[in-house]
Amino acid sequence: MGVSGPIRVVVAKPGLDGHDRGAKVIARALRDAGMEVIYTGLHQTPEQIVDTAIQEDADAIGLSILSGAHNTLFAKVIELLKERDAEDIKVFGGGIIPEDDIAPLKELGVAAIFTPGATTTEVVAWVRDHVRELAA
Repeated sequence: MGVSGPIRVVVAKPGLDGHDRGAKVIARALRDAGMEVIYTGLHQTPEQIVDTAIQEDADAIGLSILSGAHNTLFAKVIELLKERDAEDIKVFGGGIIPEDDIAPLKELGVAAIFTPGATTTEVVAWVRDHVRELAA
């Protein structure tokens, strides 16, 4: 995979959660920072999200979850990336995620978790600093 051009991020809303304002705010902030953002829309399955990320040659997947199903959905996305030899795609997430669930999610391979207090500036800075370390 090439490391030239803008960082490409798939922003996705897995599961049945119908609230996408936060995901849209993050997508816009990443776009405004010069990244290419592919927003998948609501109600995506982990399979659809991983397919999109691979087809779009994404550098990262940002998952927004408010439904409480983050443990299952994050795990499934990570598992599918491993199955498809796409573990170089970094996964980060945000939403309503209890403090107690953050460490186990990171152990699974989720690179970062942003809770409701996080600012778009923090998310953009994290993506810029961690998603494509070799880009310079």
